[in-house]
Amino acid sequence: MRASRRPLGRVVVIGGGISGLAAAHRLATAGASVTVLEASGRLGGKLYADEIAGVPVDLGAESMLARRPEAVALAREVGLGDDLLAPATTRAALWTRGRLRPMPRGHLMGVPGDLAPLSASGVLSPAGLARVPLDHVLPRTKVGEDVAIGEYVAARLGREVVDRLVEPLLGGVYAGNAYRISMRAAVPQLYRAVREQRSLIEGVRGAMRRAAAAATTPDAPVFMGIRGGIGRLPLAVADACRAAGAEVRTGARVTALRRTAHGWTLRIDGGTAPGALEADAVVLAVPAPAAARLLAAESPTAAAELDRAEYASMALVTMAFRKRDLLNLPSGSGFLVPPVDRRTIKASTFSSRKWGWVADAGPGTFVLRTSVGRHGEEADLAWDDTDLVRLSRKDLGEAAGVTAAPVAARVTRWTGGLPQYPVGHTARVARIREQVAKLPGAAVCGALYDGVGIPACVASAHRAAGEVLDALAARTRSAGPDDGTGE
Repeated sequence: MRASRRPLGRVVVIGGGISGLAAAHRLATAGASVTVLEASGRLGGKLYADEIAGVPVDLGAESMLARRPEAVALAREVGLGDDLLAPATTRAALWTRGRLRPMPRGHLMGVPGDLAPLSASGVLSPAGLARVPLDHVLPRTKVGEDVAIGEYVAARLGREVVDRLVEPLLGGVYAGNAYRISMRAAVPQLYRAVREQRSLIEGVRGAMRRAAAAATTPDAPVFMGIRGGIGRLPLAVADACRAAGAEVRTGARVTALRRTAHGWTLRIDGGTAPGALEADAVVLAVPAPAAARLLAAESPTAAAELDRAEYASMALVTMAFRKRDLLNLPSGSGFLVPPVDRRTIKASTFSSRKWGWVADAGPGTFVLRTSVGRHGEEADLAWDDTDLVRLSRKDLGEAAGVTAAPVAARVTRWTGGLPQYPVGHTARVARIREQVAKLPGAAVCGALYDGVGIPACVASAHRAAGEVLDALAARTRSAGPDDGTGE
């Protein structure tokens, strides 16, 4: 009789954001029996598509880096390839020094590699602009194992470059403070460049040349969205998981995680099947506080490291206007606001201009959104929703001349939503993974570990899935061949 193949094993993925779902998809398609447990009533985490005034919109992340392959490849794999779209425009401005000014081209996360467009933009004062070329004659600035981006750039190019260029761009990604954010973790290509070059400007130029040479399609868009919203991606991945045999539950909170002689036991509250669940392996795709709580008994050292992770809170204010009321809106996809200018909003995106699918869905409506809050500057988030809309409208009026009242407005709060990458973050992540690796069949993934962007989250998920698959394969080998009964 022909021997049957031993099942790969049962894996529970804790967390139904894009990281958890991507890990579950990789595991299920590889042959594991997978259950996804999401504590909230909604899948997707910070990817959230809904609508305003009848127009579909993203109420969380709205785009993904297309020059990294992981997220685009996943979207295609789950059937969204035909709905991938480049922005209609990415020409953004900076609201600084009293007016909207063009974002200068030729920079890496705000660090200039070309001084001509920087000079023409008017973003820096004459004194600030005159400070920048000193980079060419200054002695090398020590980098060491890690350094804060703001600290290093200020030493080379002056504080104005940090305050009016680097801060708003980094803030758009991390909602953090450039003078605390790790260069090695947040902008690794810049970290490599400054270790090779004495001049920061020359290092940026070199990094940009390497990036251009590495691009498989030189004219490919830097970012992409999905028709109907990036928030469709996790839902499509969840459907693909189910099609591969996975179970996906919402409203199922894991309250305890314990090792057993043969794997893991999870205690679950809520959902359709509360109680205990046995698993051969687990993937923790949850924010650091939840991961710390679940790992406290089995890995106190990992839990302590996770407990020290910091998160920023922010809010998105999405507004729909009559299109005819915004005929004089400035051109471009929106603008960023340097924190040094002391405004309430940190950025505004003109969604109906940036994304063709938003404009097509509401031809008589114009949708835009603002963001409020960053790490260490979250006092404005104490305002209620009505006041956040009012304060956003005030800033939009001063920056872009928007005086009309919206026909609809929605405030989406992301409390503790964005992990911070302070100096030493890479080393902390390494310590967490070292401790988790000592737990057979356990892995972690998510925005805390490998980057906050969607491609980085997918890559983190695939790494965790690979670790679990290796552990399951090793366990199967050690168990010996099946007895051929198929039982």
